Amino acid sequence: MATTGSGQRARRDARPVPAQHGMDGADDGRRESRAERIDRELMELLNELRVALPGVQFLFAFLLIVPFQQATSRATDFQRDVYFVTLVAAVAATALLIAPAAQHRALFRQHDKEDLLRRSNRNAFLGLCVLAVAIVSAVVLVVDFLFALPQALVTGGVVALLLGWLWIGSPVVQRARGGTGRH
Repeated sequence: MATTGSGQRARRDARPVPAQHGMDGADDGRRESRAERIDRELMELLNELRVALPGVQFLFAFLLIVPFQQATSRATDFQRDVYFVTLVAAVAATALLIAPAAQHRALFRQHDKEDLLRRSNRNAFLGLCVLAVAIVSAVVLVVDFLFALPQALVTGGVVALLLGWLWIGSPVVQRARGGTGRH
């Protein structure tokens, strides 16, 4: 069996079992050892975070530039407050979404991948929730600055509903139905 990385010894010594259960307890029909499953799930999580990170980093970079623009002198107190919430949410999302990769590197070869996977999964989920706050706040800020507060609140609400459904609601519904879709 060709393997690479810190899980090489665990994979070689592990005994395959007929079916494994994922973190959610569902039988996924794979023939892999517990160590192989943990390695796979950790790599899947880190790959998923590679998708989210450029977006949050771009938003954070944009937010760092905003205060140095001439137009910020005419920002209202509400807009400054929303900017602050957006900035802090972007910082928190960045920290939470980078934490799994940083912890994976810091704990390399410590043979505690299952705990790392649990923490990383929790950090990634919280990071996406805080990223949603940052995105909604940024939309509210821009729409309020360019148009008006009522439009900003409606637009922000629609974006919040969209992100809430796509990122949380839809997966919760699928999980409640028994996750009938296969990968």
